[in-house]
Amino acid sequence: MNVMRKSDHTDRPTQDRWLDVDEVRLVSDLRIMHSKVDELYQIVANLKRRHSGADIRKYADHPVLNEDIARVDEIYLWFVKLKEQHAKNEDIRA
Repeated sequence: MNVMRKSDHTDRPTQDRWLDVDEVRLVSDLRIMHSKVDELYQIVANLKRRHSGADIRKYADHPVLNEDIARVDEIYLWFVKLKEQHAKNEDIRA
């Protein structure tokens, strides 16, 4: 998997130039991620609205539910890390 590093693209603002292929791929991946996060949020909101936590646990495939929870925890921690990096960068600029 190729990782786009800051040194792989120009520091010029993106509104002053065309995006390169890796940047277009990144924007595309981010849009897909936003869509999937919203989709997951809507599914969970509907489950919570329609069913009790007890019923969800009763009817869940427990190994799969545990794996889902671990995956969501991993994603959550990644988002927290991004948020902290952004806050740190904002503090440096201030």
